[in-house]
Formats: sequence, C-alpha cells, structure tokens
Amino acid sequence: MSSATSDQDIAASEARGFAAERLTFFSDAVVAIAITLLALELPLPEGATSAELLRSLGHHRSEYISFLISFAVLGGHWRAHHRLFHYVTTVRAGLLRLTFGWLLMMVLMPFATKVLAEDGGFEFRFVLYALVQVVALTLFVVMTRQIQRHRLYRADTPPELFGEFYRGLGTMIAAFAASIPVAFFTQWAYACWIVIPLVGNLLIRLRRPGARA
Repeated sequence: MSSATSDQDIAASEARGFAAERLTFFSDAVVAIAITLLALELPLPEGATSAELLRSLGHHRSEYISFLISFAVLGGHWRAHHRLFHYVTTVRAGLLRLTFGWLLMMVLMPFATKVLAEDGGFEFRFVLYALVQVVALTLFVVMTRQIQRHRLYRADTPPELFGEFYRGLGTMIAAFAASIPVAFFTQWAYACWIVIPLVGNLLIRLRRPGARA
C-alpha cells in the first residue's frame, strides 16, 4: 500500500511539474508574439531618394522610440517571469488566473504602444501606457506572493529571490505610478521610468551590509 501511495505521489508531483513547465512555455510564446506584433506595427519610411527616406524616418521617430521603449519593457517582463518560473514546480488555480491576467497586459502592450506613439492628447496616451505597466507589475507581485505563500517553488530556490523580486517590482510600480501625475504637467514624465529605478537601486545597494565599509 505504501509503495502504491508513493508511486501515486511521484506521478502527481511529475504532473504538477509538467503543468508548470507548460505554463512557462505558453507564457514565453505569448510574450514572443507580443514583441513580434510590436515590430509589425512599425511604419515603413517612404520616399524616392535617400533624403526623402531620412525625412520620413524623422517623421516617424515617435513610433520608433515607442517601439524601443516597449521592446525593453517587454523584455524586462519576460526576464522576470522566466527567472521566477524557473523555480516553480506546481501550478494552482489562483496562480494560473494571475498569470493569464499578466499575459493579457502583455498582449495589450502593442496596442498601448501604438496609442503612445500617436500625436495629440499626450496625457491620455501616456497614462494608458503607464497604467498597463502598473497593472502588469502588480499582478506579478501577487503571483510572486502566491508562489512564496503556497511553497510552489523548488527546494533549491535562493532564499533571497523573493525579496529581490518584491524590491525590484515595487520600484518599477513606483516609477510608472509616479509618472502618471507628472504627465499632466510635462512630457518629461518619461524620465520617471529611468530616474526612480536608478535611485531605488542605488538606495538598495547603500543599505546592504558592508556597503559603507
């Protein structure tokens, strides 16, 4: 009886691990498609001469800059997801729902990027984009909490992993959230996405033991 029970436990554990692996592969595919859609939205330069093509590139610079921003942001989301789920061994219904909510934000990224690149109504366009990031990052925090709370991770998971995620994600949420009110006063609100994470990382390093030694 004990042998049969042990075999069943092993089979169940392998099934849960396979489900976590499939969820990771599916998430990777969705993010890859989102990045591909970003590139498909890029406008082609027009013109019969090199000078006209260069002028056309300049006219579309907002689209190209928005693409680069979103490519970096999506890459950051994927990197965090890949790193966290490398240690996940079990998928619960709650984690699955949160993951699909996070993937919804990834799929919305090409749309939010296209809106961001349009002319006029800067406040609305910027806030929409920033809100997508805030929701995505918040969902990721809750996903991380679910994994930690229900011990859905491997035994060899680094003990500092979750703390690093909470600090990093919290900093990025603060950056995007703080940029929203700033956008109503200046288009330099983009700087919040760079300055706040840099300051946050600097403060974290200064607080580490031995940092002042």
